[in-house]
Amino acid sequence: MIDKLHYISQQPQNGSHLTAIRQALDAGCKWIQLRVKNQPDDIILEYSIEANKICAGYDAKLIINDHPEIALKAGAYGVHLGLQDMSIAEARAIVGKNTIIGGTANTFEHIKQRIADGADYIGLGPFRFTTTKQNLSPVLGLNGYETIMAQMRSANLQIPVIAIGGILPEDISALMQTGVYGVAISGTITHATNPAQMVKHMYQELNNPCLNQVT
Repeated sequence: MIDKLHYISQQPQNGSHLTAIRQALDAGCKWIQLRVKNQPDDIILEYSIEANKICAGYDAKLIINDHPEIALKAGAYGVHLGLQDMSIAEARAIVGKNTIIGGTANTFEHIKQRIADGADYIGLGPFRFTTTKQNLSPVLGLNGYETIMAQMRSANLQIPVIAIGGILPEDISALMQTGVYGVAISGTITHATNPAQMVKHMYQELNNPCLNQVT
């Protein structure tokens, strides 16, 4: 079961990715994506193994960004692949059929390709400009999500779509009404003054049946 709230890790000012992950888990997050950039594979593997241990203690799922081999070695629940990363078919050959694979998309064409390649969920974005990602794809905005989700319904394509990219708690209501399955959040949780209260509020929005009706 894919969670509706994905926390994407980032290194806080005081601490490491593991510090941020533990804070997100303490706040109630159940789906963690470890996203470590510009570090050697052995360092990312160390992070991954430790993060998986921490997540297990919270009965949470760990997804590794970009590195199928590391996800396999660490025993992670899944791997997430960007548009410039290894193909889903190649990753599937590494991690096997029981590992969740998510794929980034920016267009309807990307989504069709990801589905054809066997992705389990889509990370669609960015919603707005964000500094957490280099080489940012064109910003979609709410209108972009409305258009792409309508195209998916017309084509009868069904796959969980997670909105990502600079999303704030106050964006969730409108995004859910486009038909997306959930949202991915990074800095908003990392830098929250009361992460638990924020996560609780976001889950209430994500699970509000009135907001899951496509208008």
